[in-house]
Amino acid sequence: MSKTMKNIILTVAIGCVVFVIANLIFDDFKFETFGDFLEEVLLYQVYSFVLGYSNMYFFDYMERRHWNKGDSIKRIILGILGSTVLTLIGLFVLRFMTYVFYLGTTWEYFISHETLESYQFGLWITLSIVITFHIIYFYNKYQKNKIKEQKVIAGTASAKFDALKNQLDPHFLFNSLNVLTSLIEENPKSAQKFTTSLSKVYRYVLEQKNKDLVTVDEELDFARTYMSLLKMRFEDSIIFEIPDKATNPESKVVPLSLQLLLENAVKHNMVTTSKPLHIKIYEDNRGNLVIENNLQPKQIVKKSSGVGLENIKQRYQLLTNKKVYINEQAGQFSVAVPMLTKQISVMRTSQPYSQIDDSYVRARNHVEELKGFYYSLISYFFVIPFLIFINYRTSWDFQWFWFPLFGWGLGLCIHAFKVFVNDGAFGRNWEKRKIEEFMRDEEDKHWN
Repeated sequence: MSKTMKNIILTVAIGCVVFVIANLIFDDFKFETFGDFLEEVLLYQVYSFVLGYSNMYFFDYMERRHWNKGDSIKRIILGILGSTVLTLIGLFVLRFMTYVFYLGTTWEYFISHETLESYQFGLWITLSIVITFHIIYFYNKYQKNKIKEQKVIAGTASAKFDALKNQLDPHFLFNSLNVLTSLIEENPKSAQKFTTSLSKVYRYVLEQKNKDLVTVDEELDFARTYMSLLKMRFEDSIIFEIPDKATNPESKVVPLSLQLLLENAVKHNMVTTSKPLHIKIYEDNRGNLVIENNLQPKQIVKKSSGVGLENIKQRYQLLTNKKVYINEQAGQFSVAVPMLTKQISVMRTSQPYSQIDDSYVRARNHVEELKGFYYSLISYFFVIPFLIFINYRTSWDFQWFWFPLFGWGLGLCIHAFKVFVNDGAFGRNWEKRKIEEFMRDEEDKHWN
């Protein structure tokens, strides 16, 4: 439906509502003939069309002007003052044309009988509509800005997350080639086996790095494969302990986290036959997967780029509010990475990246609710005046139109509360908070 058609329907609906209100207050629907009824309906429609369109054009003009970020109050005040002046001028012109051209009175008679009371009802109705329109407009604008802001934040976080995952390719390949270079000099036969195994390992890197999460069992299998590569070079200088399977087969970690931590352990510690490096992987009682090694720092070590550990920490920050714990003690170094379960999947977290799908679904549902409310409101404006007319033409002694008018109106008020009230006893934020509360309870039950 075009904007023009929507505006026409809106002005017609407003004209019908004002006609009903005016007759309820002043005339009590006393028409001698059906022609008189149609004549007054058309007159109200002309008033509604002129005043409605003039205020719409003025609103569009105000919206096209440049406003600073903090000018919302100024914009509303100027808009209402402008609508007041515009409405008074419009009412004066319409009343002049009605009395002078339609009813045939003289200019002098018209001017002499004009009073402020003649403009009160029209001004009150118009300003009520204008103020309501401003409230709805700025509320919707506020909601759209929130959604747009959320998309920008989520897009930035998503790009950052992708960049972190893309770091894994060059980082893994660079360090693996360093190992291969050393192995070629020390043991060419082992270097051949290393090259073959490296191709299989690197295939896993390419397959898994684009995933947000992988199962712990997959990571444990890959860690065993990766350690077999390192043992080709260091042989018995590395002692490796790893569980066969995770306690919970559904638990997940960020991909390649174990490989990066194992790589760091070998890179920063002495690995010799006399001082073997002990690496142990196990689950603690807090739902973390712990990678622990004895601390025997190299006396001369190249400056660390910090890519590996920092990469893991930042990816977890973008996926969950659970933290990566680093513990360095005398003779021991350990890193604990959270194992995530189905109860705390990516969409459960409070971070912007993980909320992108959830925010989109909520925004889409809110738009559908808005559409449903506006369709109901337009139907109300058309049907109720028609029912009043039917009641007037058939049995005006029993004014039954009040029942649908108030009953349907009450339903519209409840619908409006659900759509436009963002917080409160049963607002949309209340629903979101309750969902999160129940999901936290489920998570607590899971760990207990």
